[in-house]
Amino acid sequence: MSRVAVYQKKLLLQIILLTKLLLIVDIFDKIKKSRGPLGQYQQVAHGYFMFPKLEGEIGPRMRFRGKDVLNWSLNNYLGLANLPEVRQADADATKEYGLAYPMGARMMSGQTTKHEELEDQLAAFVGKEDAFLLNYGYQGMISIIDSLLGRNDVVVYDSESHACILDGLRLHIGKRFVFPHNNMQNLEKELERATKLAAETGGGILVITEGVFGMAGDLGNLKAIVELKKKFSFRILVDDAHGFGTMGKTGAGTGEHFGVQDEIDLYFSTFAKSMAGIGAFVAGKEDVINFLRYNMRSQTFAKSLPMPMVIGALKRLELIKTRPELREKLWTIVKAIQTGFRSKGLNLGNTESPVTPVFLSGTLAEATNVVIDLRENYKIFCSMVVYPVVPKDVIMLRIIPTTAHTLDDVKYTVEAFAEVQEKLKAGQYKSDRIASLLG
Repeated sequence: MSRVAVYQKKLLLQIILLTKLLLIVDIFDKIKKSRGPLGQYQQVAHGYFMFPKLEGEIGPRMRFRGKDVLNWSLNNYLGLANLPEVRQADADATKEYGLAYPMGARMMSGQTTKHEELEDQLAAFVGKEDAFLLNYGYQGMISIIDSLLGRNDVVVYDSESHACILDGLRLHIGKRFVFPHNNMQNLEKELERATKLAAETGGGILVITEGVFGMAGDLGNLKAIVELKKKFSFRILVDDAHGFGTMGKTGAGTGEHFGVQDEIDLYFSTFAKSMAGIGAFVAGKEDVINFLRYNMRSQTFAKSLPMPMVIGALKRLELIKTRPELREKLWTIVKAIQTGFRSKGLNLGNTESPVTPVFLSGTLAEATNVVIDLRENYKIFCSMVVYPVVPKDVIMLRIIPTTAHTLDDVKYTVEAFAEVQEKLKAGQYKSDRIASLLG
């Protein structure tokens, strides 16, 4: 090859390399152009619809943007957050241990007797042989799925499963099938497909659902699902974040409510709802829990849950077990507000739990004005859910009743929502008049 040819070849390679470099997008330039499904609303929503600041003692009356509001957006079902004995237990444990102890991950240097005690008590309460304490619910569920499933395993899950379940399934490199929400006929068809595939791969089958679905408040059809075990070979994992402490005779969850707790192979819940704390747990057969103990990367490579949170959780669990009147008061408030809403013609969907969704019809602009009217004029704070979480032109206002609310709170809120519904039907939220209150 002549020198000219060699030079031409080198020049061509350089041109090709430069062309490829020009095609590379700076990752920060990319995010400037696409802010994401929620981030696209950042400039108009931040601090009000997204990342709002609720200040003051956790309870029905809090401060929002300098004004007192009636708060229906509380992760505090049983009102435990501000009970004097709970606050005292938190304070005493913090004073004794600080927030640094124990020192590291539980497998290495973060194991304590109190962590084991909490696990034993949780397992006994939900009727399982053993339990494993987790730092966070979201992180924990992802890691459970990642640990349990191999490439040959098949997973079948409800279409309305929580984001932590969906994100865990993204890590699964094997096959997954989804069934329409609570559709047992379709679940059976998916189990037939899963059975055929698992027989070919030599894998197993895991069914994942929820006890209480946290948006719509309806219950997973656990009784029908476990009944399918008579026909198919599978294990079931139930996320009962909203059922633990609220459902069942003793508060042991949705499995207890349906009388099928023994048939649930892995029971999962968080401390973020009824326990008003931080942490989570998974419970089941001892050998399965021990497998998770030694294989869940989210726990193996993360610092142990701080001691004050563990001792605080022990106190909260004690109150759930010994103060049934807290759960009874919760259901008094739940039944009062749901009955009141329905008496005003408001659509609550199929909720059978404390989660109380109110479904209205309207555009995103109308939804915005509805929420602003509720917060600014009625002094009611609740969460708004719109498309794509719910269908287009559906507005969902999510109410979370708690033991700390009163019947007067219920009466005022029912009347306010009835008025808002009438104003929405009359077209009063189509203008910019109310939205302008934000300035």
